[in-house]
Amino acid sequence: MSLDEEYTAYVSGRLPWLRRIAYPLCQDWHRADDLVQTAITRLYVKWRHARLADDLDAYVRVILIRVFLAEQRGGWFSRVRLTSTPPHSSFEGSDRDMAMDLRRALAGVPPRQRVTLVLRFHCDLSVEQTARTLGCSTGTVKSQTARGLAALRSTLGAQDSCLPHMEER
Repeated sequence: MSLDEEYTAYVSGRLPWLRRIAYPLCQDWHRADDLVQTAITRLYVKWRHARLADDLDAYVRVILIRVFLAEQRGGWFSRVRLTSTPPHSSFEGSDRDMAMDLRRALAGVPPRQRVTLVLRFHCDLSVEQTARTLGCSTGTVKSQTARGLAALRSTLGAQDSCLPHMEER
């Protein structure tokens, strides 16, 4: 199999997974698609090296997170707003009102804390794995997680009962 065929097979199988990570970061399906597109373009450029990684999914997740964080710093986010129809629920079988409240609250969390919460609770990474992904200390991950959860609870107020599965681990 050629390098291009390997790349195409990997990306084709992982696109839905990448979108499910990108959406909670940016809260917009169109923007999530843009983040994923940029990430897989960067992956293509580095494919010869990336395909040899011990954990290719972790490697690609780091690319996606870095694309999101760079976009937040670059100002594009503050200058451009996309509008769309309400997104499809990623909370299958859950209370849609609660899911919408949680999405709204997550959108209000600062980007670095949001990334930490998504990696810890959506991607189910450990503190150590999250620290490696973000290139920071485990203490930073713990403090960003605590601050992010506090911001979510503050935003949700009395509805903080929708966070029981998001306790610090």
